[in-house]
Amino acid sequence: MTLRLLLLMLLGALLFQAAPAAAKQPTEIEAAALPAPSGDRGNLLLAAIDGFPVALDRDRAQILRHRSWSAIGTRNIPSKMLAVVSDGRGSAILSGAGGVATSAAALTLANGAIVAKPLPDLPVPLRSAVGAFQHDALLVAGVGEDGTPRLFRLAWAQSARWQALAPWPGGVPVALAAQNRGIAVTLADQQQWRWLPTGGWRRGATARGTVVGAPRPIGQAYLLYLLRDAGGTHLYSYSMITDAWAPMGAALPGEPLAAVSHGEGLLIASRRNGALAVSTLTLRFNREPLGLIDWAIITVYLFAMLGIGLAFYRRAKGGPSSEFFLGSRAIPAWAAGVSMFAGSISSISYLAVPAKAFETDWQYIMSKIATVCGLMFVALVVVPVFRRLNLVSVFNYLEARFHPAIRMLSSALWICMQIGGRMGIVLFLPAMAIGTITDTNIVACILIVGLFTIVYTALGGMRAVVWTDVFQVLVLTAGAFFAIGFVIYQIGFGDVVDTATAFDKTRMLNFSFDVTQPTVWAFLVLALFDVVLTFPKDQVLMQRVLATPSEKEAKRSVWLFALILLPSAFMFYIIGTVLFAYYRARPEQLSPTLPIDAVFPAFIGTELPPGIVGLIIAGLIAAAMGTLSGIINSVATLLSVDFYERLVPGRSERQTVRFAEGASMGVGLVGIAIAIVLSRLDIHSLLDLTIELFGLLGGACAGAYTLGLFTRRANWQGVAIGIVAASIITFVVWWFGLVHPYLYLALAIASSIVIGYLTSYLFPPPSHSLEGLTIYSRRPASAVSDEAAPSIPGS
Repeated sequence: MTLRLLLLMLLGALLFQAAPAAAKQPTEIEAAALPAPSGDRGNLLLAAIDGFPVALDRDRAQILRHRSWSAIGTRNIPSKMLAVVSDGRGSAILSGAGGVATSAAALTLANGAIVAKPLPDLPVPLRSAVGAFQHDALLVAGVGEDGTPRLFRLAWAQSARWQALAPWPGGVPVALAAQNRGIAVTLADQQQWRWLPTGGWRRGATARGTVVGAPRPIGQAYLLYLLRDAGGTHLYSYSMITDAWAPMGAALPGEPLAAVSHGEGLLIASRRNGALAVSTLTLRFNREPLGLIDWAIITVYLFAMLGIGLAFYRRAKGGPSSEFFLGSRAIPAWAAGVSMFAGSISSISYLAVPAKAFETDWQYIMSKIATVCGLMFVALVVVPVFRRLNLVSVFNYLEARFHPAIRMLSSALWICMQIGGRMGIVLFLPAMAIGTITDTNIVACILIVGLFTIVYTALGGMRAVVWTDVFQVLVLTAGAFFAIGFVIYQIGFGDVVDTATAFDKTRMLNFSFDVTQPTVWAFLVLALFDVVLTFPKDQVLMQRVLATPSEKEAKRSVWLFALILLPSAFMFYIIGTVLFAYYRARPEQLSPTLPIDAVFPAFIGTELPPGIVGLIIAGLIAAAMGTLSGIINSVATLLSVDFYERLVPGRSERQTVRFAEGASMGVGLVGIAIAIVLSRLDIHSLLDLTIELFGLLGGACAGAYTLGLFTRRANWQGVAIGIVAASIITFVVWWFGLVHPYLYLALAIASSIVIGYLTSYLFPPPSHSLEGLTIYSRRPASAVSDEAAPSIPGS
């Protein structure tokens, strides 16, 4: 009944809201007047030191504090300042004689005065010198004495010398800016050049007027410019990603003289009616509330998931523990495969993958292609071993192959990794996205999504997880396809193709050997370590495999998972590409203040009609709930099978199920608490945090499966040493920041395999039978089944 109601509401949304929503202005410009500095003598320069605006006028300076200018002393300020470089927090000045820059200095506050700290002299004198800050460095561009363009970089941490960078092809610069890892140069003829790490210098879209003052970076991909044309001076945004200019409001009054970064906008000094005036322009993202039909769709969707959980709870009430953990091993292969897909994607995929395609191209899709290749190997070699063992916990394999201590240590680390490194992030991201595009409270979103997921997972067990996953995949796929179709309908399929072709947005293959780039070789290594060698330890995925009726069905479930994974990856990357084309054509519709990861939520909130917004937000919630429910169920399973049943002898089946239900509730509440904490922290990249925790907590134990499945000589003593040593090595590498976090997992697995195998020769070979426990033996080893409660060698 709930499904029919939801479908009727969606149909109503399509019928009555099929027309595009009225264009909303995503960015508001707030203007505020400030007092002007005293003693105007006509050649004012604006800077910022420690976040405070500073007016430099020949031999004196004034600083703005608490909306009031006050004089401040100066030391070592050059008399012939040519340009000021500032990012709103700190500043530097370029100076020289005859309009030729020869030196630079950093401005600081010391003992109540502004002090110019000399930097190394410029390598060559520069005419038309301009500067910009880039991360921890100063960039300076200009024209050399021979008329050629020159570009230099000075890192603050290594300020002994300037580094020459490849300059733009030619022309006199009037503005220089840096955003993220890119560089933009605007020339006197209004031509724009931009440099990107992956493509070098490229000609950009021509500026809409003459640049006034210095541009400022805002958000993660935009620059703000003051441009003067025949109609006056306007504020423009320029996207380093889409190479598009967008006006940000009406013409500014007066004649702007200088500007400096301030807050989420600019502080501008201008001349109005012969007098000096100072004002600020601040950018605000205009959040819109969700409509009633959107809330209705989301509400019906959430209660539909709850209804599925309740239905399976009534069906399985009083049943054995195998019903709660594995659905009595009666899950069809196709449903298990779809559920594995739902468990592998998450709100991270739903948001981060389109954003990555929007920002770059399709090179990262090679990771999915490599994953599919890895899954083929898993289906043929790894799955038969585990399915014939009739396990509930995949970590019981480590007990049968090695020792109970290896099982419990690995299981505990995996539980910590899922709870601490994944649950909170998966739950926080959709709440953050919904809060970004609407005025909805983020904590309220976390509580609602988390509690609904906890209840239906705790009630229905594995059957509820699998069948809600199937429904959730349909919802998120429908939302994604509608978003793609909406963009194509709005701007035309031909424009999407032409834009993607012009900017090479569908490039996939990179055969470079540069380890800092997403190359084919890097993704092959990633597939080896992240799929082939770690798939057996992933309880979330393996529990679906183990829930199928037979070995044949288990293989089919993995094959289906691989079959779905690749088309879905293309779907998410296509979303990013069509969004690029859309915001290339309509740049004013994307707020410069938003992070890149918010591009898809921003599109949902500002561009789509009511009803459809609710559908796609439901898809976003579905991506989170599918992953979250799988984690909750799998962690509860491990707590029950690996710990409760071992530490509490004589328990009944019903007591085990009760414990698992309570564990599901407790684990889910911990995940909610972590998500709320994350909402209060300023973390630069949640994705990087997830990757770090996976490498630190999950990599070392993953090597135990490789040693168990693919070697006969490895013993439990060597594996234990390998796990401990790999954990220490990975922790040391993390502590000192020796490699990129993406390499932690591979480093941990490789270390545990090599050290574990070599140290195994220091101890006697395994004394118990390995029949059925390695890929070299095919005889079923039913004696190691969790359900059979076996006597394990080494226990």
